[in-house]
Amino acid sequence: MPRRAPLAMVVGIAAVLIDPAAAAAAVGGGHFDGAGLGFVWVVPFIGILLSIAIMPLATPTFWHHHFGKVSAFWALAFLVPFSIRFGPGETVYQFLHTALLEYIPFIILLFALFTVAGGVRLRGSLRGTPALNTLMLAIGTVIASWTGTTGAAMLLIRPVLRANEWRKHQVHVVVFFIFLVANIGGSLTPLGDPPLFLGFLKGVSFFWTMNLLPPLLLVGGILLIVFYALDTYLYRREPPHDPHAEDVKEALGLDGKINILFLAGIVGAVLLSGVWKSGVAFPVYGVDVELQNLVRDVLLLAIAYLSIRFTAAETRAGNGFSWGPILEVAKLFAGIFLTIIPAIAMLRAGREGALAPLVALAHRPDGGVIDAAYFWLTGILSSFLDNAPTYLIFFNMAGGDPETLMGPMARTLLAVSVGAVFMGANTYIGNAPNFMVRAIAEERGVKMPSFFGYMGWSGIVLIPCFLLTTWVFFI
Repeated sequence: MPRRAPLAMVVGIAAVLIDPAAAAAAVGGGHFDGAGLGFVWVVPFIGILLSIAIMPLATPTFWHHHFGKVSAFWALAFLVPFSIRFGPGETVYQFLHTALLEYIPFIILLFALFTVAGGVRLRGSLRGTPALNTLMLAIGTVIASWTGTTGAAMLLIRPVLRANEWRKHQVHVVVFFIFLVANIGGSLTPLGDPPLFLGFLKGVSFFWTMNLLPPLLLVGGILLIVFYALDTYLYRREPPHDPHAEDVKEALGLDGKINILFLAGIVGAVLLSGVWKSGVAFPVYGVDVELQNLVRDVLLLAIAYLSIRFTAAETRAGNGFSWGPILEVAKLFAGIFLTIIPAIAMLRAGREGALAPLVALAHRPDGGVIDAAYFWLTGILSSFLDNAPTYLIFFNMAGGDPETLMGPMARTLLAVSVGAVFMGANTYIGNAPNFMVRAIAEERGVKMPSFFGYMGWSGIVLIPCFLLTTWVFFI
């Protein structure tokens, strides 16, 4: 690679910052076309995925201290060649487009939910019996559609871990928690999971997502039954004496109640950005930042600050709260959001791109859609790509008209929605809360499965459920 390439990129960025008008002309609204890209452009994305999968297992000490640098390396492995091929102006445009419209709002929302939920502490003596564990997973599954999967997961993961910390067998509890609370539970409203919120912004009515209730009841019910049976079996293999049984029992109670109000404020801020169409946008070097989204992000940061300000330090300490998990997510997903740019562009190119055979799988020769294929293609890609843009790709591939998709093509929209939300549970990177739950569990001493080990769990438990879902709803 020429030595001048990084310098050209730096000069280009400097030019953008000094002369916005020249930058807008250079960018030209962004003429990056995924149709002309080959598979080599997804190497950085594959690289960061393999790093996340292998390095914590192969070089745990190095990964613990340098995972941010690894993420930055793969981001630069995309940005530098992209700058050489498409020019600094287009590179800056794509960087800012991803940062301002996707990554920063994504992290701000996660940060607010993480901060507020971490300020709520369920006090009391909880003993991780199969009945209690199943009840807590069921509660988390129910509330996830209204607090978001991130909010529900951050609210309940610590009480679940505390209730089971005396047990030898804990991993399965966290794995099923990720399945149900961090993913499948967030399927009934646009507030539950980012893909459904994007559909809401595209014109899908707020309560249309209640159509996901039958798949939720089917898969959620099966998972809760399987979990109860497995937990009962493992519970009987625990030491007969619970070391906490003789402790002074603490009455159930809730600390940090003000954070419940803050959680409602987060829901309101997100809902506001979808309902309010200000018609005002602020151009930032060719990227339009809409006023309602800016207001939402400012409100979310303000709510997070108020949570920090008005939550007692003892409450967070009792939760074992630390900033480590959200920092890990922020650093790793920065690399993921950047390296995913060419992969998403290639998918958006449809039949004109390198992934045309994939697009052809979802349609019959006469142009008709294959709902089962939409379900599995959306789901498989949502397992490894961010499920929000993946949802949008297949939403648009199905025509993109919300009235048609809620009417004659309702089953296709259902397939896309269920695939994006449910199959985000297939890997740690399928949905951001998965990573956060894993990080919190590991901080509390739970030896979580590796990247591929977790996929073994999802393959054994979830894939049969999804095959049944296909047969019941999409064939």
